[in-house]
Amino acid sequence: MTRSALGAGTPWTDPNCPVARTVDLVGDRWSLLIVRDAMDGARAFTDFQQRTGIARNILTDRLRRLVERGVLDRRTAPSGKRQLYALTPAGRDLFTVIVALRQWGERHAFAPDEPHSVLVDGQGLPLPPLHPVDSDGRPADVATTRVRKES
Repeated sequence: MTRSALGAGTPWTDPNCPVARTVDLVGDRWSLLIVRDAMDGARAFTDFQQRTGIARNILTDRLRRLVERGVLDRRTAPSGKRQLYALTPAGRDLFTVIVALRQWGERHAFAPDEPHSVLVDGQGLPLPPLHPVDSDGRPADVATTRVRKES
């Protein structure tokens, strides 16, 4: 799917803002949890339902939307009896977003000693915190960046 086709027909909340467009495409609770679970190996409708506890009608709607918006691809299983879902390149590009949400949650959504899941690398070690940097490699934050309107 081309970039211009991603989200075609979506009514944009703020057409010029990439954050608003992203939220319009994948920003609801269930869509992000479906993307998270697809990254963790969920493929079938029942996989997503069991992992999230989402109602069937809502799951059906969110899977349809994520396919229409180019985040998931839907294929018929080799048995021909069910549909399987996989992340598209655009869906895989959401990995950094999911990691950022996870790390924010680890810092702000749990009490200091409260147990939670941890995302680990291939060696079993937690991923280091994400930190945006500017064009010179220096830390970037809300005090050192601004939004520029493009024409």
